[in-house]
Amino acid sequence: MSLSRRQFGQQTLGALLTYSLLETLVFKDAFGADMKVRAAQWLKDINDWSQDIKGKKLPQVDWQKKVDELLGQVDLTDTLKFLDFDKLTANLKFKDQGELSLHATLPKVEGLPTSLVFGHQVFALNKDRSVVPHGHNNMATAFLILKGSFRGRHYDRLEDDGQFMIIRPTVDRAFSVGEHSTVSDYKDNIHWFTATSEQAFIFNIHVMNVDPDRKDTGRVYLDPNGEKLSDNRIRAKRVSSGEVYKLYG
Repeated sequence: MSLSRRQFGQQTLGALLTYSLLETLVFKDAFGADMKVRAAQWLKDINDWSQDIKGKKLPQVDWQKKVDELLGQVDLTDTLKFLDFDKLTANLKFKDQGELSLHATLPKVEGLPTSLVFGHQVFALNKDRSVVPHGHNNMATAFLILKGSFRGRHYDRLEDDGQFMIIRPTVDRAFSVGEHSTVSDYKDNIHWFTATSEQAFIFNIHVMNVDPDRKDTGRVYLDPNGEKLSDNRIRAKRVSSGEVYKLYG
């Protein structure tokens, strides 16, 4: 069957457009796979270090140093895609007090363990709402600001008699997108993050039962606006979750 010059040109152009589209789709898929590998790699590193602190091979403060250094290098765009952030945060109903906890389902990626040592969640907050002041027993945690801005405060936990804690402020500053902080039993144990933008989001990583020989693990709430002591210390009363959310949520 003979083709006119016009018909031949149209078919050739159509074939080229189809090939170009296919090439673009393949490139995008390859980029997506590469993105997943990069995002999964830093999660795998954190998982390996978290296994080490639970096995007492890595001191908790060293875990903090490693995680802080790593979070300072992550590609936030990759992380948001990896968490499927837009889908995760669509049509949210924010809480009137405190943070809304969202569980991101991580995609299956070769090299990333299917069962992670650490837990993870995304905290969503409206302006002036807080991840309320609390300390941690037998835990190591990390925060990464995904969107929005916060006022972040940390305190060292010096003493605890079960009714009061003696604490000392260590951090009080603005946190913006991509910034991060860490917590352990030994450094910056107490934190308090208040959203300063209309909406704000944190990626949280937490390792429970760091010392398997201890029976306690979890949050401990307190009121950091307590009696001022010498050497920049504060005598802070331990309170219930209901009390602290009423005060600072």
